[in-house]
Amino acid sequence: MTSRGALRSLQRHFSTTAPLASWEANGASQIHIPSPPKIVAQVPNSRQASTTIPNHVQSVVHSVSSATTIPTPVPPAFTDVIPASLLDGVVAASEIRQRIKEDVAQIQTQDPTFIPGLAIVQVGNREDSNVYIRMKMKNAKDVGIYAQHLRLPRTTSQQQLLEEIERLNNEDTIHGIILQLPPESDESINSLLATNAIVAEKDVDGLTDENAGRLSRGDTSCIVPCTPLGCMDLIKRTGVQVRGSSAVVLGRSKIVGSPMADLLVWNDATVTKCHSRTRDLAGVCRQADILVAAVGRAEMVKGDWIKPGAVVIDCGINAIPDVTKKSGQRLVGDVHFSEAMGVASHITPVPGGVGPMTVALLLKNTLENAKKFKAKSLPYLILGNR
Repeated sequence: MTSRGALRSLQRHFSTTAPLASWEANGASQIHIPSPPKIVAQVPNSRQASTTIPNHVQSVVHSVSSATTIPTPVPPAFTDVIPASLLDGVVAASEIRQRIKEDVAQIQTQDPTFIPGLAIVQVGNREDSNVYIRMKMKNAKDVGIYAQHLRLPRTTSQQQLLEEIERLNNEDTIHGIILQLPPESDESINSLLATNAIVAEKDVDGLTDENAGRLSRGDTSCIVPCTPLGCMDLIKRTGVQVRGSSAVVLGRSKIVGSPMADLLVWNDATVTKCHSRTRDLAGVCRQADILVAAVGRAEMVKGDWIKPGAVVIDCGINAIPDVTKKSGQRLVGDVHFSEAMGVASHITPVPGGVGPMTVALLLKNTLENAKKFKAKSLPYLILGNR
C-alpha cells in the first residue's frame, strides 16, 4: 500500500498551482503541434563552448590528416558545466488549462448549453488512483469541464463494468471516457477488453486499439494518448527542430513508449525505440538529439548516456528511499537528474515535468471531442428547426 508521504509526493508531481498564462492565438492540432512559447527555467549564462586552440598545440592539430577519424568522447565528470534549462511542466500545463477555459467560455457565448463532459470509471478504491482522480476532477472543474467520477465496488464483475461503459458510450452529455487503471476487483477483469469497450470517439486517453492503430498509420485525426502528447508539447517549447532529428524512446509500453515513438515518426524525426533487449543501450541513447525515457526504472539513464546538448524528456516516476524525508522516500525519474543537467540542453524535472502535462492534455482531448460532437449534431439541429 502506498504511504501517505508518497501520495503527497504524487500530488506534487501533478501539481498545477503555478499562475495562469495565455496561449498563442493559434491552437494546436492533436498530432502536428505548432511550436508554443518556450517555457523554461532560465540559467544565468549562455551555453557556449570555447573553441580557442592554444598556440603550443596548433601545429599538432594542423598536422592531423583530414581522413583521421576522431571518436566522439563520452561526457567526462560533470563539473564546471552550464546546467540544462528546465522544461517546467507546471507552467506549461497552466497555459493549456487557461486556453481550455477561454475556449469553453468563448463557445458558450454562442451556445450556453455547451459543456464538455468527462466520465472517469474506477473499480475499487486504490488510494494512488484516488490521488490521480482528484487531480483530474479539480482541474476539470477549474476550466469549465463537467467531470463525473463513477466508482464501482471491488465486487464488480467484468460484465457489470462493460455494461457501465456501454451506458456512458450512449450518454450524449459525456464526450470523453477513461478507465482508471489498474482496476481493483475481487473478480477477474480484462483491462484490455474493458478499455476497448470504450468507443474510439470518446477514448480521450487514446488507448483503444482503434486509436493506437490509427496513430501508428499516421492518421492525424485520431485521439493521441495524453502523456506522449504532453511530451511533444514540451519538446516543441525548446525550439529544437523535430524534423530530421534523431530521437530515441526508451520503453515500448502501450501507454507511453509506443505512441511516443509513433508521434515522433509522424513529426518527421528518425526514431529508435529501445527496450530491455536492446544491445548497447547507452550507446544508442548517446546518438539521440531527443531522448524520451519511459521505462519505470529509477535513475537508469546516466549522464554519460546523453548526447551533449540533447533534449531529455523524463516520463518516469519512481519512489526511492530517502532518510532525509519525513515519508522516508522521494520521487525520481528514469534519468539521473543531477548528471543529466550537466550534459543536456533541456530537461524535464521529476516531479513537475511531464506529470502536470498529462492531466492538462486529457482535458484538452475532452474539449476537442466535445467540439467534434457539437459539429456533428449541428446539421440535425438546423434541420429540426425548419
